[in-house]
Parts: sequence; structure tokens; C-alpha cells
Amino acid sequence: MPQDTFIITLPPRQLPALQLWRVTPAHLAYRVGPGPHLFRADHTAPRGGLMVVDDREFDGLGSTGPLCQEILRECQARNFSGAVLDFENRLPPLEQIAGTLNEQFARRGWNLFVTERYASKAPQARVMIPSALSGGSLQRRLEEALERFGESRVVLALEKRAEDFRLPSPTGSGTALSEQELTGLMDRLRPSVFFSGELCARYFTYMSRENGAHFVLFDDGDTLRRKLDVARQLNIHTFLAPWAEVSAYAARLGIQRKPEPSRQGRR
Repeated sequence: MPQDTFIITLPPRQLPALQLWRVTPAHLAYRVGPGPHLFRADHTAPRGGLMVVDDREFDGLGSTGPLCQEILRECQARNFSGAVLDFENRLPPLEQIAGTLNEQFARRGWNLFVTERYASKAPQARVMIPSALSGGSLQRRLEEALERFGESRVVLALEKRAEDFRLPSPTGSGTALSEQELTGLMDRLRPSVFFSGELCARYFTYMSRENGAHFVLFDDGDTLRRKLDVARQLNIHTFLAPWAEVSAYAARLGIQRKPEPSRQGRR
């Protein structure tokens, strides 16, 4: 049976939490900022694993060449084996960054992970497919990704989501609920909860006096495990997940513990 690979995203200060687990850390410590330049969180000096780079403060201006060199130097200095480009925007400079790093990383044997919208710009990179859906079928979603990108490129990006949708929902977008908001809503409504085998998620409905019918879709440890099982059945065995969302379910999800060091008794 193929071995699972779990890539866990977390801030470097939380790295001690992973000491007991067989995972690859991905450090939430980097961003593309004005210039553009690579910025690192203050007092952060992670080593090993992957760097995660986000674009939340990027204004889209400037030449991307120097930034790519900064990323390469940081990977070398920190002994990273690659990077996760967590780009939410769609800008030509970000496409250039993905394309340049695709070539440079492949040349060095490093791993590059990109979101689906950047897959065509980085043809040798792994492609992160989100596990959360508001409609359709997770199995079919992954099958389509495999058809487009090939088995060697597809990665399931596990997300523990909770959303409240007003019905009808023509855009397929809902309001995100925190863990506390979801718990409070369920405590107040005491709804009948159902499981969707297509979405691999739980759901319930309710009526609001202010704005009518609502549909709430959410994950728990069991739905996350089922999503992993769907991926494994399709021979997808690389998973990316935030530690904040999966730590409580690590063993249930199949994340393996490291063996305890043997202790030699006194003679």
C-alpha cells in the first residue's frame, strides 16, 4: 500500500507540536510584499520542510526577478525542500513568479506546490485541490483533477470548513462560521444533522424569521477522514492540511506517530 505524505502548515513557533508525528512542516512565515520582496515574520528562523508564501500584501508592482532570487536564497539558507505558493489573487507578476520558480525548483530537485489557477504556469509543480465543496461530488472533482494534471501532480488540500448558505444560493458562496459560531448555532437550534456522501460533509437546514431558509454545511473529524479515504481510493496520497484544523484528529486521519526512542536499561 502506498505511503501517505502529510504536509502540515503552521507558524514556526508551533513546530514543537509536530515532534511526535511523521509529517513535513510547511512554515507559515513568508509573504510577497511591496517591491516585490520576500518578507519573513519577525524573530522567525525555521529550518527544514517547506516555506509557505502568501500574497495578501502584494500590490502587483515591480520586477519579479529579484524576488525569485530571494526565495531561492532563503530555501538554500534554511534547508527547505521546496515552497507552497498560497496565492489568492490572479496577477501577471504572480504568474511570472510561479513560472520562474517552477523551472528553478525543478532544476534543483525541490518541490513546488501551487493553487489550481496557477497550474498551467508551473507545469512541473504539484497542484493543491481543496477538499471543501458546496456542490457536486468530491470524487468527481478529484477525478477531473487527475484527468487534467496527472496522478503525480494532484495534492488534496484538506480544509475543515463550516458555512451558512442562504437559500436559494445562486453563487454557491456562504458565510464562514467559526467553531464557536457553529457550536452556538447548533446548541440553539438542535437541528437534525445529515451526512452528504457526495460532498463528504455534514449539513442541516433551518428557517430564519429575518431572511428565510438556510443550509449549513460543515466538517468534523469523521468527514475529514472520509475525504482522505476518497482521495486514497483514487491513488492520491499527498495531503496538505493546517495543524490548527486537524491536530485534534491526527491519529484518526492516519497521520503516523514517530517511534519512541528505545531506552536501554541499566546493567
